[in-house]
Amino acid sequence: MHHREEHVEHFDMLDASGFLRKLFDALAIAGLDTTDLELDHLCYRVETHCRFDALRKALNNKATLLGDSIIGKRPIATYRLNEPIFFEGRRIEVVELPAPKTGRPYPEGYEHAEFVVLEELVAFTQRHPHLDWDLSALAKPVNADVRLRFDGFSVKFHRQTLASVIEMEHAQVARKV
Repeated sequence: MHHREEHVEHFDMLDASGFLRKLFDALAIAGLDTTDLELDHLCYRVETHCRFDALRKALNNKATLLGDSIIGKRPIATYRLNEPIFFEGRRIEVVELPAPKTGRPYPEGYEHAEFVVLEELVAFTQRHPHLDWDLSALAKPVNADVRLRFDGFSVKFHRQTLASVIEMEHAQVARKV
């Protein structure tokens, strides 16, 4: 039996313009102005572990691995892109690539974006009471977030950049050694 190799060349995951257009249109319709918020990172999901491995390999030539973590019993790789994604004046340098969750298939593509807010998260949501906030991740011990779900994607808001959280985690591990 011949094993089919996953090819990455046929799809450029770093072209996020369609996803970002849909995201900012949804935020505008929802009445949430993110102009002054840092778009911290994008999350790109895949359907198979083979595809996860293929994209990791491809990203090794286009980005620097910031961290490899096991979260929710699956690996998640986070990269700082050598050439950032630019979209309407925004510069997005970090991409998160989670392996698929067992028994929870997800179509390949961008799944969420995360913004950094400077105020306390509950206060942020209270300034936008007309929105249907998912507050289930407020109790996370590290970088809690609040989420808005849209058709086929979500937007999260948190207090610290993903890169700074990974840096803090690496520093904690180094101190324990």
